[in-house]
Parts: sequence; C-alpha cells; structure tokens
Amino acid sequence: MQEKKLVNKHRQNCMLCGSELEYIQNYKEQECVYCHNKFRTNVVCKNGHYICDKCHSASAIDVIEEYCKSTDKTNPIEMANEIMKHHRINMHGPEHHYLVPAVLINSFYNLKGEKDIKNEKLKIARERAKKVPGGFCGFYGSCGAAVGTGIFISIITESTPLSKKGWGLANQMTGRALISIGKLGGPRCCKRDSFIAIKEAAIFVEEYFNLNMYDYKNYDIICTFSNMNKQCLGKDCLFNTAN
Repeated sequence: MQEKKLVNKHRQNCMLCGSELEYIQNYKEQECVYCHNKFRTNVVCKNGHYICDKCHSASAIDVIEEYCKSTDKTNPIEMANEIMKHHRINMHGPEHHYLVPAVLINSFYNLKGEKDIKNEKLKIARERAKKVPGGFCGFYGSCGAAVGTGIFISIITESTPLSKKGWGLANQMTGRALISIGKLGGPRCCKRDSFIAIKEAAIFVEEYFNLNMYDYKNYDIICTFSNMNKQCLGKDCLFNTAN
C-alpha cells in the first residue's frame, strides 16, 4: 500500500496545509490536528484544520511528546510524518533524536494496549535523547536517529549497563540502523535517516518481540520534505517521489 502524499509544514496561514484561515462568528468544537484535544474556536482553515494555541507555540520536543501522549495510532512512520509537518520541527536538528524513540515507544505500547505505561517511557526517552547533540552523525559516526532506536530498545527492555539480553539487543538495534543509514551515505538528512531508523526498528521488533508495527514490506515511504533540504540526494534517496 502506498502512503498518502503528505504536505509540508507552513509558517503562515494554516501550518498544516498552507490554506487561508477562516474566521467565523459562532464558536464550534474542533479537534487539534496535533494534540487531538478538542477546543471551542472560531478559527479554522479552508480545509477544516485546527491547531490549538499550545501546539502552535510549543517547542519541538514538547510537540513530539504531546502528540505521542495523545494519539492512539500505531504506525510509527505515519506518526513521524505528521510530527515532522509541525512548524516547530526543523528540516534538520536534534529534535529527531527524540522523535525516533518517541514514535517507536508510542507504537509499541499502543499495540500492546499498555497506554498507561507509555507516558513514563516517553519521559525517559526525552531525557536520554537530549544528551545526543546535533551533528552527532558527522562528528561521531553515530547518527542520532540510529541512537534513538537503541534508546527505544533499552527502554522497553529496561536495560542497564549491567543487563545481558537487553544490553545486547539495544546495541544490535543501533548497529543495524547505523549500517542501513551509512550504506546510503551522506550528506545527512534528518528526515531520511529517521525513516530508515524507524523502518529498521520495526523489522527488529517483529523479529525479537513478535509485534508488527506496520506493514513495512508493502508500505511505501514517500518524502515530501526535499524542497526544504539543500543537500537532498534527489533520485538517489530511497524515499524520493521519482523512485
């Protein structure tokens, strides 16, 4: 199944689709497209999108956490794409180091029906991910998106430096993601590398935890952010629309 083409983020009018905002006299209840909470409002875009004030002004990390805490979705690629469209999420940046483990944690615990656990796990991932600085991929040879998959596995296995199985799985996971990202080569693209890392994690989770996050064999990931990336690989990228 081919993924529905997504729209890039916008910094004016509707931040989701770029359409003009419409102001109505009477307030009506609308669901925020990012946090999924409901509000009474008199402002929507022509396509019916509504974004609450908190999400409109939130930091990138807050946007990721609030989205994951509120959604019941299980497809981590779909969640990542929706989050990436938010105007606070830059084309490149260390927020992706949290985005990757966050959507994976969300998928894992939503699928297991353990939504009460995921919020605490998201907080742990946030603390760990913020220690992975921007530029880690080029300066340390360890893409932060790949490290994010290791963070994810370490959290769901409750691994520590003294663990045996969890320690091994977390390092294997990071290694797999790094190899796949490294094979394609640079320069870096936080969107491309995040997609690769998430897909590798989904394969890994199916192998070791018998849990299917999404149909990665038949699900086409299509990037719609290339016009924002001056270093885009174009047709050489796995997720280019020309492929």
